[in-house]
Parts: sequence; C-alpha cells; structure tokens
Amino acid sequence: MAATQRQKRLRWLCRRGMKELDVLLERFIQKNDKALGQGAWPEFEQLLEQEDDELWDWVQNPAAGNASCYRELLTRIRHGSTCPN
Repeated sequence: MAATQRQKRLRWLCRRGMKELDVLLERFIQKNDKALGQGAWPEFEQLLEQEDDELWDWVQNPAAGNASCYRELLTRIRHGSTCPN
C-alpha cells in the first residue's frame, strides 16, 4: 500500500536533530502509520513544529504547563502507544 502524502510529510518532519527524538517519533509513526495516514492526531503535525529542545522537554514531562494541550499525545509518544481507533 502506498503511503499518503500526509504519511510522507510526517515521516519527514520526524527527522530531528536529536537521536532520542528520532527514535521516539519513528516508533510512534510506525505503530500509528495507518491511523495517521487517515488523519488521526492532527495535533501531531502542530507538535512537530516545535523546536527540538522544547519538544524533548515536553516528551520528558508531558504535564508541563505549556505542553498541556499535547499531554495525551506526548504520553503516547513517550510510551510507544497506538492511537485509539
């Protein structure tokens, strides 16, 4: 099955300057590839617009005040969970 434009774009955006983020984000993309291709987790794209250091801090502490709107998503990324269907 061919990847959608969204899947390709998300994979590209997951290529970061920190190996730790690359590993976590790639694992999340792999586990949720189909759902993300169908439009799941639109806030994932917004999250990927953040700078690496801020994103890394948020992944480490999803309860941080400025990460509150991404809390559930950050927890799923950190633990390698799949999106609910």
